This record gives sequence, structure tokens and C-alpha cells, in this order.
Amino acid sequence: MIQYIARRLMLLVPVLIVVGIVVFAVIHLTPGDPAAVMLGETATPEQVAQLRQVMGLDEPLLTQFFTWFGQAVTGNLGQSVFSGEPVLQIIENRLGPTVSLAVLASLISLLMAVPSAVFAVWKRDSSLDPAFMSATLLGVSIPNFWLALLLILCFAVTLRWLPVSGYVPLSEGFWPWLSHLLLPAIVLSVQQAGIIARMLRDGMLDVVYQDYIRTARAKGLKERIVLIKHVLGNAMIPTTTVIGASIAGLLGGAVVTETVFAIPGIGQLIVDSISRRDYPVLQGTVLFVAMVYVMVNLLIDLAYAALDPRIRYD
Repeated sequence: MIQYIARRLMLLVPVLIVVGIVVFAVIHLTPGDPAAVMLGETATPEQVAQLRQVMGLDEPLLTQFFTWFGQAVTGNLGQSVFSGEPVLQIIENRLGPTVSLAVLASLISLLMAVPSAVFAVWKRDSSLDPAFMSATLLGVSIPNFWLALLLILCFAVTLRWLPVSGYVPLSEGFWPWLSHLLLPAIVLSVQQAGIIARMLRDGMLDVVYQDYIRTARAKGLKERIVLIKHVLGNAMIPTTTVIGASIAGLLGGAVVTETVFAIPGIGQLIVDSISRRDYPVLQGTVLFVAMVYVMVNLLIDLAYAALDPRIRYD
């Protein structure tokens, strides 16, 4: 197990190098000059050129890349060209809202997906199964921004049950924290619940007709006990990949949802960095998101060993 983890961590280096190259190239080849954006439209070409020299933007792209990536390897992601704060500190300040939103959305999606999938398999020979498939397809297909606007119009504007936007830390109270995150968490969880529920249903249908399941029924166990105790546990093994990928995506930053609800998380940070042409912050944030994906995938692989005792890592 230790050797396997060490090999996976070693593979993290080339992945980050490729991600760094792609991110750096895409960002720096995008039209726009951060020096001109910072100085405004009234700046003279001389002032823009001087600021570009101070920021190191007049150097060749290859030199800029090696300088940036060499510092990133040591944990120095640079400083924001606007605020002057260290990029790593900015990410840490924005990580709390994103983690809170990701955890809450993941819990809601699992609470919706698992019982509905079990119920659909229990009623697999009835008309409820096609209805379940239609509901999951609808959940996957609904655009996040459209569902967000509907929920805001209904629960925030019309009924005034929940705030329209913003974020309150958990340290200031559980209900203020929950009330500000409930609508965006529901928006994110609907699509994730649809994906997880369909994957879990298919996995359970593959298991429910196995011989050991028939043996469990022959022992006189009730159908719901068979589904929950024997079928669900085995079907959760392949579904773990989908759950892990969805959590990684949420931790990486739900750009659209955080923008609509004005949540100061990683997604909103990416949008702000793009609009300001803040290269160091954008590069550091995307590199951080890539690291999150890689580490979550590693945790998923390790979770397989815990869920399935037949799996062993040499």
C-alpha cells in the first residue's frame, strides 16, 4: 500500500508539469494586457511598458514559465498583480466557502440519490422505474444557472425564506451559514444526484440477480434487507468513482453557481482573475484545482481497498 501511494505521488509531478504548461500557454496567449488593465484607459504606452517591465511581462514566455513553475514547486505561487497578496493566501481565504458548499452539496446529493436508487431497484418491475429514469435525466439536463435563478425567484424573492446571495462563515452561526448555502447547494446537488443515482441503480441491477443474492432470499431475508445489506454495498464500489469525481469538481470551484449566488469561493476567484487578467492568481488557482483532482483520485483508489477486500495493492 505504501509503495502504491508513493508511485501515485510520483506521478503527480508530470501531471502538474503538463497542467502548468497548458494553463500558462492558454492564459498568456489570451488577448489582453494586465498592465494596461491595471493602469486604465488613460495610461500612456510608456507607463504600460514600464509596468510590464516591473511585472516581468516583457521577458520571453519560456523564461516567465520556468520562473513561475520553479517558484510553484516550492509552494510560492507568486503574488496578485492587483492586491499584492500571496496567491496561496488568497486561495486559502477563498477555500472555506467552496469547501462548505461542496460538503453540503455532496450530502444533499447522496441523500437524494441513494434512497431513490434503492427504491427504483426495489420497484424495478413497476412503472416507477421509468419515472425514476426520467427524473434523473431531467436532473442531469437542467442547466445550473437556470435552476439557480428559479430557486432564487421562488424561495428568496417571492417567499423570502432564504437570502438571495452572499456567504456567512459557520463561526457566525449554523443557521446563517446554512441559509446562505442551501440554495446553491441544492443547485449543485441536483445534477450530481442524477448522475450518482443512475450509476448506483445500474450497479444494483447488475448485482441483484447474482447467485449469492438468490441465496440470501432463499434464507428468508426480506427484499429490503437484501437490497440494503447485500446489493447496495457491492453496487457502491463502482459508484465511488462518480462520487469522488463530483466532490473533486465541487472542491475545484463551481464557477457558475458561485457567481450567481455571489459566494466568494474558488469559482468566483477564477472569474475575478480572468476579468482582471491577474495571471498569477489564475495560474495558481487552476494548478490548485488540478492538484485537488489528482489527490481525490488517489483517495478514490484507496477507498476501493476499504470497500472491496478482494483488492490488494502491491
